[in-house]
Amino acid sequence: MTRIGILSDTHGLLDQRVFEHFKDVNEIWHAGDIGGNEVLQRLREFKPTRAVYGNMDSGDVRWTLSEFYRFRVEEVKVLMTHIGGYPGHYNPWLIPMFRKEPPDLFVCGHSHILKVQYDKLFNFLTINPGAAGKQGWQPCQTLVRLTIDGEKIDNLEVIELQRL
Repeated sequence: MTRIGILSDTHGLLDQRVFEHFKDVNEIWHAGDIGGNEVLQRLREFKPTRAVYGNMDSGDVRWTLSEFYRFRVEEVKVLMTHIGGYPGHYNPWLIPMFRKEPPDLFVCGHSHILKVQYDKLFNFLTINPGAAGKQGWQPCQTLVRLTIDGEKIDNLEVIELQRL
């Protein structure tokens, strides 16, 4: 069993409460708009971290990350990108990727809107963890935790961090 912490849209702010909520995860996934290599470095010093760059990330982040990241955790195929959308409203360039090699789990960010939906057309779970930073209009910062056990995605939790 692998425990995962998912966040997005930190925009340079890595709230200390992230470390508390992700203390028991095996790895962290960041779905873009990191805000600088210092945020990525702090996450990587804490736990193994996978990440993609977002549209607001500067050159230092873009040089080290890619726009799309395909990987496997146990038996679950994952596709992560920043600007992805949600079932029925995906960015058009993703559709051929989904048709050719659909993931079991699709993770994206960008909207600052937490959304967990199952896509019946492509047969996978879509997760947007919302925004872990304070930039934007969202009323609270959000994170997602889940476990992967073989081919099973389980124990999904939404974590809301009230603004300080």
